[in-house]
Amino acid sequence: MKEAVITAITKATSRKSLYHFTRVRNLPAIAHFDALLSSYNLNPHGAGERRSEAKEVNYHEYSVTINAHLRIPDSMIDAETTQEQFRACLDRHVFFWPTLKDCQKMMDTYTRREPDERFAILEFDAYFLLLEHYSAVKLSKYDSGSSPRFPTLCSYKKSPDMFLPLNGFKIILNNIVPTKASEIREILIEDQVINVSKYLRAVYVDNCKVIPECWRDRAKPLADLQVMKSR
Repeated sequence: MKEAVITAITKATSRKSLYHFTRVRNLPAIAHFDALLSSYNLNPHGAGERRSEAKEVNYHEYSVTINAHLRIPDSMIDAETTQEQFRACLDRHVFFWPTLKDCQKMMDTYTRREPDERFAILEFDAYFLLLEHYSAVKLSKYDSGSSPRFPTLCSYKKSPDMFLPLNGFKIILNNIVPTKASEIREILIEDQVINVSKYLRAVYVDNCKVIPECWRDRAKPLADLQVMKSR
């Protein structure tokens, strides 16, 4: 059952990998703990409070920068959910893009927003990462943390209900969750992703020297992503 669900999700050539967007400054901590931790894991204080800007926190003597929360209009939040509840839910997950195209959009957005920051993209084997974290995986039809430019034109409301547990794929059918692989816009894993080196295919950065020594053999230039995207 598990294998069949994951095979359906990763069948397309463009969905064989999962992409995690982060800052170059976070790579030493990720490599040291061999894990990707949720924002709540890294900084449990003030759960649900909005971060208006990126926040640097100390985690077991390692510095990690957590992204800001975008300002989401109240009209985009489901009536049964508060802004605080939704932010708290987001912060308990690690996020991945299921396609390079969507990850590249995030890279482009952050590069414009923070031109002096250096970013990295981690590429993982989608099938085995999902298999090993099966019970913690959720699927989203939408970019959950986004702030839509035209909220009145959106056909959905944001709430924890938009996150579909992996074992509910093609079983739970409604208009706010993905019902086929091509509708999956975002993949979340609750709490943390462990043993990341086991699934890591590549680390894309603008300067390979900034990558921790243990991952140097998987270093690739960010420019390679542009080439892949154009194919």
